[in-house]
Amino acid sequence: MTILLLISVISLVSWVYVVSSGYTGRDKTTTEQELSGLRNRVEALETEAEHLRAIGNGSEASLQIERTAQQKLGEQVKRLEAENSSLREDLAAFENLAAGEVKNRTVSIHRMLVVPAATAGDVCRYRFLLAAPVSRSDHEFKGQLQMVATVQQGGKTVIVNIPDAAAPDTRKFLVSFKYFRRIEGTFTLPANAVLKKLEVRLMQGTTVVASQQVTV
Repeated sequence: MTILLLISVISLVSWVYVVSSGYTGRDKTTTEQELSGLRNRVEALETEAEHLRAIGNGSEASLQIERTAQQKLGEQVKRLEAENSSLREDLAAFENLAAGEVKNRTVSIHRMLVVPAATAGDVCRYRFLLAAPVSRSDHEFKGQLQMVATVQQGGKTVIVNIPDAAAPDTRKFLVSFKYFRRIEGTFTLPANAVLKKLEVRLMQGTTVVASQQVTV
């Protein structure tokens, strides 16, 4: 702002020189030399102003980069805090299992959580723990997961099997573990469907070994 004001003043002074030289009869050569010096000064100030504007733009870009980096760091911290909280919950469950508080004679499902889709037909998230009884933890369990979602669609109750029998790849639903295992993932609801209930089944062949359900 100061530079722009100074440029304006110099321009005004230049005009005054021109006018005054016509009325006072000043030496034309001297006046032109003074005007030339003023013009050079204006050009120098304009160059300096452009340089300062470039620095200002660079500073703004640096600030924007810093704000973006801080935002990404904040998001990363939130993810780590959520992961840490989840691990603490898992640890508490595992400690209970190790202490023998869960005395199931077969594998079981614990701490089931379902996060429904924000809008109809969107993605739902799920998470739960699989645990083997202490008495047989030296044996590896192998099986597969099956989920049955009860949804409301077009005013009707509809059952959706996950994975669908016609799904091209069901290998991600195969599970194997020796002591315990955390399972988490997503599934997509049919168009205009709202999740009402989700049942998780742990299968060995056609036999349901364990199951648990959550009403949303």
